[in-house]
Amino acid sequence: MKVNKSFGEIKKEISAGKLNCQILVSSYLKLIEENKHLNAFLEIFRDEALLRAQEIDEKIKKGKSGRLAGMVIALKDNICYKGHRVSASSKILEGFVSLYHSTVVERLLAEDAIIIGRCNCDEFAMGSSNEKSAYEKVLNPHDNSRVPGGSSGGSAASVAAGLCTAALGSDTGGSIRQPASFCGVVGFKPSYGRISRHGLLAYASSFDQIGPLTNNIEDAALLLEIMAGRDEYDSTVSQLDVPNYFEKIAKTDTGKLRIAYIKDCIEHTGLDPEIKSHLKKTIASLKAKGHVVEPVSFPFIDYAVPTYYVLTTAEASSNLSRYSGVNYGYRAPEAKDPDAVYKKSRSKGFGKEVKRRIMLGTFVLSTGYYDAYYARGQKVRRIFVEKTNEIFKNYDLILLPSTPGTAFPFGQNDLDPVKMYLEDIFTVQANITGLPAISLPLGKHSNGLPFGVQLMARKYDEMTLLAFSEKLMNSGA
Repeated sequence: MKVNKSFGEIKKEISAGKLNCQILVSSYLKLIEENKHLNAFLEIFRDEALLRAQEIDEKIKKGKSGRLAGMVIALKDNICYKGHRVSASSKILEGFVSLYHSTVVERLLAEDAIIIGRCNCDEFAMGSSNEKSAYEKVLNPHDNSRVPGGSSGGSAASVAAGLCTAALGSDTGGSIRQPASFCGVVGFKPSYGRISRHGLLAYASSFDQIGPLTNNIEDAALLLEIMAGRDEYDSTVSQLDVPNYFEKIAKTDTGKLRIAYIKDCIEHTGLDPEIKSHLKKTIASLKAKGHVVEPVSFPFIDYAVPTYYVLTTAEASSNLSRYSGVNYGYRAPEAKDPDAVYKKSRSKGFGKEVKRRIMLGTFVLSTGYYDAYYARGQKVRRIFVEKTNEIFKNYDLILLPSTPGTAFPFGQNDLDPVKMYLEDIFTVQANITGLPAISLPLGKHSNGLPFGVQLMARKYDEMTLLAFSEKLMNSGA
């Protein structure tokens, strides 16, 4: 049986009696087994998913099913699912079982989604290639010799390979959009505060945001609508009402928009020439369709990655202090005293990249360096917010690349962490400013690999972003 990529197609087949949830889940399980070499999943909830599919089939027969009946979803391994293991792909949480549902999982289950498994990722979401997992790397479905991107590489690979209908990831500096670009799927980061972070294992709390990876805009809109909204467990969540994204995006006439493109990005020396050419053709096409598309200057792009890493590593240093080997998670068996428990458990439990970021964050927060690095980083962040908002006074959207290039070979950036960090150069602006952004799978390189085009909108204006993205995906806008 061919598994449909669109949830809309799946629902039509279920309504017509040509498909049911049990057959659908069984088909996905078969495909997961056939593609286990990708290492996209750390754990499959086989029996549970089949049992839930049976229960939802009964609900469908009785006309009492939720809006996500028939949607099979994979979770990044840093999102809590009660009674299931969650490890952030780290040895320090090996075997840990979540005691509660994250808010997003609770809302998905309430609408009868089926969760099929947890996906591999860079350890504690720290990475741009999915090479930093404690449980081996994830392979790119388009070319197994190349990375899928990170840190939500397992989620992106599972959607690209057709192993689930959709997947959830988290985006701290591009961790949804960058792998979406590398794997040729839609990767959507909502505004900071649009979706609750309750139950997301924290990396950098003022940057982290949960979002979907899908094959189309409609599925992303539906998942956003269901997951978003007020939550008593997360004080940073917006109190704004959640629009009916799913029904309105197709009906919303965005009209002729004013779109800015950051010339500092498109003319950046690190941008692949073919991606640059594709972006220029996209700009020309949008102009031909009547949109106003103009260049704007944003001369702070080269400060984005340094600012991001100063601030996020500082927050990581604080957030990851809870993994001490004392209360839960890995404890070094040879440790005989309290100091040894902390030192040995953290030294052996955390991977190299996580330890690097913890040490960097501890340094920038330390006496004598706090003002020079962390405080200055916060001032630069304020400048990013102000200058980006200035652009949005005159424009509806910002157009820019998702990634500097296509998926790179494994090991290419191993010896140079800074080069790896620069993979996030075009995505971190949205996280620094808290704005919604999306990567659309609109390009294909001469090397046969996909790449994305990125759009960014005003805070909480996901409606315009999604509606325009839907038109750009289907008709070139």
